[in-house]
Amino acid sequence: MAAVHQSVLDAIGGTPLFRLARLGADIAAPIYAKAEFLNIGGSVKDRAALSMVLAAERDGLLKPGGTIIEATSGNTGIGLTIVGRQRGYRVIVGVSDKSSAEKSDILRAYGAEVVLATTSVAREDPRHLFNVVTRLTEEIPGAWLANQYDNLANPDAHVRTTGPEIWAQTGGKITHFVAGVGTGGTVTGTGGYLKEASGGSVTVIGADPESSMYGGGDGSPWFVESIGHFLHPETVEDRWPQAYRSEVVDVFERIPDRESLLAARWLAREEGILAGPSSGTAVAAALRVARELGPDDLVVVLLPDSGRSYLSKVHSDAWMRQWGFLEEGDGLRELLDGAAPLVAVDAGATVGEALEALRTAPGGVAPVALARAARPFGVTATEVVGSVEREVLAAALADGFAKPGDPLGALLGPALPTVGVGQSPAEARAALGEARPGVSVLVDGRVAGVLPRAALV
Repeated sequence: MAAVHQSVLDAIGGTPLFRLARLGADIAAPIYAKAEFLNIGGSVKDRAALSMVLAAERDGLLKPGGTIIEATSGNTGIGLTIVGRQRGYRVIVGVSDKSSAEKSDILRAYGAEVVLATTSVAREDPRHLFNVVTRLTEEIPGAWLANQYDNLANPDAHVRTTGPEIWAQTGGKITHFVAGVGTGGTVTGTGGYLKEASGGSVTVIGADPESSMYGGGDGSPWFVESIGHFLHPETVEDRWPQAYRSEVVDVFERIPDRESLLAARWLAREEGILAGPSSGTAVAAALRVARELGPDDLVVVLLPDSGRSYLSKVHSDAWMRQWGFLEEGDGLRELLDGAAPLVAVDAGATVGEALEALRTAPGGVAPVALARAARPFGVTATEVVGSVEREVLAAALADGFAKPGDPLGALLGPALPTVGVGQSPAEARAALGEARPGVSVLVDGRVAGVLPRAALV
């Protein structure tokens, strides 16, 4: 008989395990998925939200008539809204401008007030999402900032619930636990419990975007929401979450965006599980790990949220092609392979330095990206702040409008239009329009080359 609850809050937790029988068909070690998208708010963050609110009430930080405020990529905000509204609070959620539109719509549907802010600026910038919600907390009487990244009630939720559930569901036979690392609360709490319960025999694997700093990347942007540690190149102090304990994670599997996104799509098509892109990252990592194990091992991978929040992104063929994650049919690959190597100019360059770089740029035009000491993973489309043309710089120098040592900023043009490598030449020409000097071609969300107008028209 199905359970009967007095409140939706009583339905948080107790999620099932599903064996990934099709994706793991040729793998000796069984792989089970912890279906956290079946929580009442659609994600694992419901657990942390309930834990943080109850702790704040116990500690006197949140009082009747108060306001809950949080900065989020979406899921924690949804959990806090459900919990907060059920317990009589006003809820204001600051949402990253990189999050899917569906998440903001869901938040409003549950009764949250949504404030959109950027996370694409330095952490010290007053426009940064966290600084926006901090100001709101200071301005609103009775407001409480949940601060999931540093709130120890976040990992504690998983010590008390998620970890014990997995241990009981597997009869203590789990040998490997795989989870993405965002705030670090899930992997710290669940992984820490499983290590203790097993006497240290459970191996904890962090599934991480390839460029995330958790696993050793350069901190440049990626396209999987809700996991990883990003570092803006102009950030002065790099702060790591207090909810994350690095000693719990034994090893990281660093997963490229394309592998993550395709794994999320395979989950839906092969296993009947419509999950988000961070679930794809975790599943891709679990498959890598399980291939090296035997039939006596047992892998549990945590799927954080539902794919219903990403229908306009990872589960959209058009979006996947637009950002260069899908290549089907007659795309731009042949033109891209025949183009000259990409030349990218740093936003901090001088006019003279930019002109020198443009000597080898296709068509004399290049994207201008935020300065970064090294780009081992290339330039993401989200880092591009403008474009620059050789003719424009040469004319400015000839006319005396600029000097070689002047900053480039005043001569920047708008960013080049972008097209995915899987889009057609006709779509590239449409993006080019009548006046633009070229298009940036994206492969896996990163600028792989520039096709000048002459190559397309």
